[in-house]
Amino acid sequence: MALTAPRTMPGVLELLPREQIAFQSMLDTIRRGFEVYGFLPIETPAIELADVLLTKSGGETERQVYFVQSTGALERAPDQSGRPEHALRFDLTVPLARYVAEHERDLAFPFRRYQMQRVYRGERAQRGRFREFYQCDIDVIGKDTLSLRYDAEIPAVIHAVFRALDIGAFTIWLNNRKLMRGFFEGLGIGDGEKQMLVLREVDKLDKRGAEHVRGVLTGDAFGLSADAVEKILRFVEMRSTSLADAHAKLDALGSGSETFEQGRAELREVLDTVAAFGVPESAFALNLSIARGLDYYTGTVYETTLDEHPEIGSICSGGRYDNLAGNYTKSNLPGVGISIGLTRLFWQLREAGLLKTANSTVQVLVTQMDAAQLPVCLAIAKELRDAGIATEVALEGGKLGKQLKYADRAGIRFAVVAGEDELARGAVAVKDLRRGDQFEVPRVELVKSLRVELAQDEAGIGGESSPS
Repeated sequence: MALTAPRTMPGVLELLPREQIAFQSMLDTIRRGFEVYGFLPIETPAIELADVLLTKSGGETERQVYFVQSTGALERAPDQSGRPEHALRFDLTVPLARYVAEHERDLAFPFRRYQMQRVYRGERAQRGRFREFYQCDIDVIGKDTLSLRYDAEIPAVIHAVFRALDIGAFTIWLNNRKLMRGFFEGLGIGDGEKQMLVLREVDKLDKRGAEHVRGVLTGDAFGLSADAVEKILRFVEMRSTSLADAHAKLDALGSGSETFEQGRAELREVLDTVAAFGVPESAFALNLSIARGLDYYTGTVYETTLDEHPEIGSICSGGRYDNLAGNYTKSNLPGVGISIGLTRLFWQLREAGLLKTANSTVQVLVTQMDAAQLPVCLAIAKELRDAGIATEVALEGGKLGKQLKYADRAGIRFAVVAGEDELARGAVAVKDLRRGDQFEVPRVELVKSLRVELAQDEAGIGGESSPS
């Protein structure tokens, strides 16, 4: 019988164990960061009713959706659209909207939720684009109103999470959609769709240059004056270097429409409150090019980038929206939140060589020198496990060198050797495979000794990880 070649489809990320440990560590770090700020976990089904999931989505989104069909008769959506009844979620925000509307009476508002799950999109197969990927989201949902203080709390959470991830210096960029809308209105660009099209062209500045963008915006498709285009380019290039500088640059924008003034006032308040949360001024700044999709966000918007690796792009983004669940309930549910696309971030960090080596989650290998000593080896392992030390036993034994080589390749730091000579002295030998040394310890003190070594390791005292 011919063998089927083992392979995965394009657009999925399948990791080796030590890479998976590193990925899981990032998930755990993000989770702790969310929880320490008082966010509560929820999960929603990977499969949603298509008519609920796609209530507000346009054709472009629907073309990326994975529809789900059972092996039995094809079930059609209640609206007879011809599409299957069920679909895989393409983000976590639409399911959140459905969740809040469905459970509104049972939730305490403001509702502070975090969600860390896989989502699915029919992306075109290309390097760094994923069809299955993890998103890590937080949102604060209010009932009728939601203070701008929550807009300022979000950067504090971002700062805590990425500082804990320890992947390098980063900057949280802030803007306000009302400020942008008011600015465009002042130039006579009042139509929201046209504003979005202009911003899409402006987004091409880094790739195609200012001259190309000027030519497009002053061409027949847009028909903007040269003066208007120059004002747009100056506006989106504005960045701040400190809190005082941010206020000075906002002041220098001059007066504008009611929408413009409201956006500026909100941005000033948010910037001041971010600083009051204790976020260093070096970690956040004004950036008037941040847009985040004109049809969704309505106020504050965020993007976060690594200072030394801007080519990676935004590693965390989000913003304020006026009515989360307007398609599902008449209640007014404003909110603010951010999303970390962890799968893509992990892949980018790995490609850039920025990931730290992950060791095994197994901390100790108990070697076996002789089959007759297996009961002793198992007893030692039980003592270590009862003390909370993750332990593996070399159940098949064999040459010690082979067992130690296995432990080293698997990323296990300590190997316990309970040979005949050691046991006769009431002791065991402990090999530290990371540092390349060995020490002997009385058997009754093994747990205590390893706890000390592991505590030093967690504190960063125990030496550098060996390269993978």
